[in-house]
Amino acid sequence: MAVNNLADDTDLDSTQASLPEKVLPPPLKWAGGKRWLLPSLAPLFERYRGRRLVEPFAGGMAVTLGLLPERALINDVNPHLINFYNQILQGLHIAESDLVNERDFYFSRRARFNTLIEAKQSNTMESAALFYYLNRTGFNGLCRFNSHGLFNVPFGRYKTINYIRDFTHYTSRFARWSFTCQDFETLDVHPDDFLYVDPPYDVQFTKYSKEDFTWHDQERLVAWLRNLAAPMVVSNQATERIVELYTKSGFTVRTVSAPRRISCNGDREPASEMIATKNL
Repeated sequence: MAVNNLADDTDLDSTQASLPEKVLPPPLKWAGGKRWLLPSLAPLFERYRGRRLVEPFAGGMAVTLGLLPERALINDVNPHLINFYNQILQGLHIAESDLVNERDFYFSRRARFNTLIEAKQSNTMESAALFYYLNRTGFNGLCRFNSHGLFNVPFGRYKTINYIRDFTHYTSRFARWSFTCQDFETLDVHPDDFLYVDPPYDVQFTKYSKEDFTWHDQERLVAWLRNLAAPMVVSNQATERIVELYTKSGFTVRTVSAPRRISCNGDREPASEMIATKNL
């Protein structure tokens, strides 16, 4: 199986294009965020800058905020994440008294957030504010839910947290972006869109939402992408079966060393990341 190394591919040379000016940092901490990949993605997207950028698995939205398209379709299966983004559009502000980096306060706010989930009231501005607080204060920016759909990330124990209270500077950027919460197969993707696809990694832990993202879903995603005519870039952990799946499906596959920011055993050695492209 032939797989090119990213460093040998001039199409992904970060010197070919610069990132947009005044790039906003993601408002959330996000495990597995792809901000580090922006210098490689920017020259690919630049050729299609007039198109709508579609992210089926938006997560912390580091890529869309980094590339700053005029139009975007931002989707994620996590309803709390999409509610947070939609509430920013509605003028989200958070009181200073609701942003306290203290263990007992954290668990009280986590309990309140889960109460709203159980009461099916998690599409509100209060829920969005709680989600932001828990994300910034919890362990390593994890977003994890149990089988009942309840948030269960432990306290983070950071010495200092630079919370955001006023999200107005994001609102204008979001003005022509659409935010949806649905399965990727139901998205209305057009041939003149540009896709950046970053699904949950092919690893044991994928409990990013109440429902797991299984190997069947990885195969289902590739089958869906294979039938789309839009130019696309896909990233995933370069496990042997992931690389084989995309290579056999007609994608051009490359690998790159990715920073490993979260590890259960303290291993911080670079991980191998797959970059697959199609229709470029």
